[in-house]
Amino acid sequence: MSIGQEFDDGTVVVQAKRRWTELFMLLIAWSIGFGGWVLTELNINHVLPVTWTIVGGVWLAVAVIAHIFVRIVIPYADPVVLPIVFALNGLGLAMIHRIDYIPNPHHHRMETQALWTAMGIILFVATLLILRDHRNLQRYPYVLFIIGLAFLMLPLVPGLGMEKLGSRVWIHVSSYTFQPAEVSKVVLAIAFAGYLVDNRDVLSRAGHKIVGITLPRARDLGPIAVMWVATMLVIVYQNDLGTGMLFYGMFVVMLYITTERVGWAILGAVSFFGGAVLAYAFFGHVRIRFDSWLHPFTNYGQNYQIIQAQFGLAWGGLAGRGWGLGRPGMVPLAWSDFIATSIGEELGVTGLMAVIVLFFILTARGMRTSLGCRDDFGKLMVAGLSFTLALQVFAIIGGVTRLLPLTGLTTPFMSQGGSSLIANWVIVAIIMIVSHRNRKPADDFVATIPASDPPQAITSNGDTR
Repeated sequence: MSIGQEFDDGTVVVQAKRRWTELFMLLIAWSIGFGGWVLTELNINHVLPVTWTIVGGVWLAVAVIAHIFVRIVIPYADPVVLPIVFALNGLGLAMIHRIDYIPNPHHHRMETQALWTAMGIILFVATLLILRDHRNLQRYPYVLFIIGLAFLMLPLVPGLGMEKLGSRVWIHVSSYTFQPAEVSKVVLAIAFAGYLVDNRDVLSRAGHKIVGITLPRARDLGPIAVMWVATMLVIVYQNDLGTGMLFYGMFVVMLYITTERVGWAILGAVSFFGGAVLAYAFFGHVRIRFDSWLHPFTNYGQNYQIIQAQFGLAWGGLAGRGWGLGRPGMVPLAWSDFIATSIGEELGVTGLMAVIVLFFILTARGMRTSLGCRDDFGKLMVAGLSFTLALQVFAIIGGVTRLLPLTGLTTPFMSQGGSSLIANWVIVAIIMIVSHRNRKPADDFVATIPASDPPQAITSNGDTR
């Protein structure tokens, strides 16, 4: 039923805000992350630290503050999104804290990640306060497109970009490092949505039919050609297969959603795989990634990371070793790229599947928000952002479990990394802003109240009020 719908008997349907439901689920999400931290301390040190009340109280306060801002600024927003994100973020913090004890308790990665989490939530709140109407973003597609591509290519600038762990995806300013592709992820999704909505008619025109499939006209191939070139530059010169796949996949899917023409999707897939084959043939680092995926045990030294990850998942089994009782430190970058294998080792396949289900629900709620959006721009933007999160999870977890070639992507909200964390919190804010506009009563709706029989207002779950 539509929001604010009035029936013949005078009954008006009002969408429930469900903020108390959100608060209850936030308490559960808080207990998951804090519980992991507590169990880690008990299993490793056999005693709770004196700071346990401070840690639990601060994390609870952060959750309540975020909830209060949502309740005030966007009271009709989807009540499920924020608790899921807090649960994932909390699990990530707890696992990074556990890994800080390997091989000794002198690392402080969790404290750094907690600061980035605070920054992410501050930007989440700032986005809620500043971006009251997401449709304002539709005005600047070309400017955003240029900004997004500029950020994506920043690591190629001599003296600014830096190579780290074989990939050139970072920039450094003084003593700070940053991954600009995370900013590009958000900016380009918004730019693509604005561009595709404005040019839908041109991109949807009939082209040449080949084997029963209508392919686009040659004159309309400019956008996909630009994104293909940018993707190949990222794969070849930045040595980052994951980021290239992420951006190109996001663009092709948004293009398909806009035009509803399978020809675009087929052309995009063929172009990407064709470029990947050329990169494999001419560039050694691309070959190494594929060889590590297909034949990891032929070179133990080169593929040590992925081999140890498989052993860790196998040792964790179905139920896991328990918080603090595994050996995730034997996998390099267990707190970053391979945090999913750390979860799988200590919480088992069951725990890893639970994390995947949380990501699935988050994506589903995003897609539901997209379907319920009243304007084409918001519909496409939210679909693109939600798909990007899903594709990123699929790529990184598929990589560490050898379903796909290993990529340098992070697990959203869980892996250590400030640029990824704050970008994903901004994505959550945008999705919740759009869901608020979807669910709130229309601004111009005025109920007609019969003088003799005032209407009842009922919530969407059937309760009369």
